[in-house]
Amino acid sequence: MECVTWLLAEQERVSDQERAKRVRARSANGHPGGPYRSVASLKALTTGLHPGRDTLDGVFEHAAQHFPNRDCLGTRQLLSEEDEVQPNGKVFKKVILGDYIWLSYREAYQAAAHFGSGLAALGQRPQYNIAIFCETRAEWIITAQACFMYNFPLVTLYSTLGGPAIAHGLNETEVTHIITSKDLFQSRLKAILPEVPKLEQIIVVDNKPGTWTDFPKGIRVQSMATVQELGAKPENLSKPRSRPKPTDIAVIMYTSGSTGIPKGVMISHSNLIAGITGMAERIPGLCEDDTYIGYLPLAHVLELSAELVCVSHGCRIGYSSPQTLADQSTKIKKGSKGDTSVLQPTLMAAVPEIMDRIYKNVMTKVQEMTSVQRTLFVLAYNYKMEQISKGYSTPLCDRLVFRKVRSLLGGKTRVLLSGGAPLSAATQRFMNICFCCPVGQGYGLTETCGAGTISDMWDYSTGRVGAPLVCSEIMLKDWEEGGYHSTDKPNPRGEILIGGPNVTMGYYKNEAKNREDFFVDKNSQRWFCTGDIGEFDPDGCLKIIDRKKDLVKLQAGEYVSLGKVEAVLKNCSLIDNICAYANSDESYVIGFVVPNQKQLMTLAKEKRIVGSWEEICNNPEMEKEVLLVNFRFEIPKKIRLSAEPWTPETGLVTDAFKLKRKELKTHYQDDIERMYGGK
Repeated sequence: MECVTWLLAEQERVSDQERAKRVRARSANGHPGGPYRSVASLKALTTGLHPGRDTLDGVFEHAAQHFPNRDCLGTRQLLSEEDEVQPNGKVFKKVILGDYIWLSYREAYQAAAHFGSGLAALGQRPQYNIAIFCETRAEWIITAQACFMYNFPLVTLYSTLGGPAIAHGLNETEVTHIITSKDLFQSRLKAILPEVPKLEQIIVVDNKPGTWTDFPKGIRVQSMATVQELGAKPENLSKPRSRPKPTDIAVIMYTSGSTGIPKGVMISHSNLIAGITGMAERIPGLCEDDTYIGYLPLAHVLELSAELVCVSHGCRIGYSSPQTLADQSTKIKKGSKGDTSVLQPTLMAAVPEIMDRIYKNVMTKVQEMTSVQRTLFVLAYNYKMEQISKGYSTPLCDRLVFRKVRSLLGGKTRVLLSGGAPLSAATQRFMNICFCCPVGQGYGLTETCGAGTISDMWDYSTGRVGAPLVCSEIMLKDWEEGGYHSTDKPNPRGEILIGGPNVTMGYYKNEAKNREDFFVDKNSQRWFCTGDIGEFDPDGCLKIIDRKKDLVKLQAGEYVSLGKVEAVLKNCSLIDNICAYANSDESYVIGFVVPNQKQLMTLAKEKRIVGSWEEICNNPEMEKEVLLVNFRFEIPKKIRLSAEPWTPETGLVTDAFKLKRKELKTHYQDDIERMYGGK
């Protein structure tokens, strides 16, 4: 029996090695610039999951019919909340959470149907926009499914947006109804109601009692449960609903607005179905036995697409947040369990920022180990890295050395998907090795439903985002100014253009931008010009090597890629987050840094710099020490440390952008310029 098991394992290893070397995509016409297609869709791009289910309400109905009694949407019980006073006097709210409470597929479908019926009874009409401004939670996806059923185009807004951006989105789409949470209603939405004159109905998803006062006349506020009760009445539920067509708008998804006014991307039912079809094909063994943890913003195309993929295959989705994700998360009371420990997900999506944070935290703990423990970890790490590059598994190392690290995500994760930004090679290798599961790196944009490429799960190479999905094709367009051409050797390079049924309908009320970024070819194929620069390897896998809009020409004429600067510096142990900025009138780059409090305070102690957290961050000597310790290369030459985590609406990034040259000339600038061989 042992011999048979060994033989099967050996065959699987050989198979993985062969699959890792195979060609994943080819140029459909033989031209080096493409279009490149997956070898699985060379003849035709894939457009759908289930025959006859060409709208999102049909996909959900299919899942409810095939998996009626299986868990669908899960939310943890809130057992208690308490305030915890920190040494610096600040008060953090801590929670103790219980088990997950689940809605079955049948119950979730019914909840969505009742909510859609209730919205219709409140005057919401088919093909008239309705907005959601809410955190990631079960009620968000129930709202989305209700809108898909009743053909209400859903306007999505990030919960981190500032007041002007929220008002812009609501006014541009002329919504009369909005779904939100109690917290966001009180903290963000209420203040801007006078600026949104067409708003009539506010539906609050929380069932907690609340007093709704001090808002403009003509606006009615009620709970989601009340609307569902209204929709469940026979006279409302029996009314025929206007079902959507595949070409109807399902979502108007507003971008984060970090580089200007948010743009609304119009996404049809057929766009989203094509996108999730392509994504699902890259997840091996996806089925109703999988558990997905949802915590990223559902207003982002990555999370929405991932959850729709799971719903279409009968998976269960347990909800979380970045503050409650793990046992060590900021809102979890010490000694109680985070969401991953309780849920034990098999599938998880993450953005590089979160993976980088996990990587830095674990490596910090490795440095704190005894010399024997650290040596064992390093030996096991290097051994496993060598073995997986050959296609072999390392069950003994996984069990003895990496089991504790793997348990940080619940211990059962079998697939991690990274998207939203480039993932550094060091972080990708670390996640592959320490979490004992493949990390699929994906590439896509809101304008392509998040679908473009995803790397194969047995491909352990780094720095690549995989081959085109079966729903899309990719061309490389020459960019003369940047020096990138499809005829470049050894590999073709150029601006990435994505085509296929997943390419969206364009920007809402923005024809000028539509003409600039979208076009339709002679075969009626729709294309989106990404602005990213890519390179195809001989096996058909794509690398993202630059970005047109990300390149800044400095005073001396050299180009700097701000994205690459940020990606490198995020792996520094002193940095939690960074925003790099450059101006063509200057000769160097500046950085706006959110430091790691523990590491920075340790450095301050070593340098005998004392003070509160805010004083340490504002200390010029501390900035100098950070530069000397970590940035021994050309970028950046000036940093600002922030004592508070930043979000776009804080204005801190804008303040950093407005730094004048004279403000950068600090008393130690001459020393820094000498260190860099300055001018």
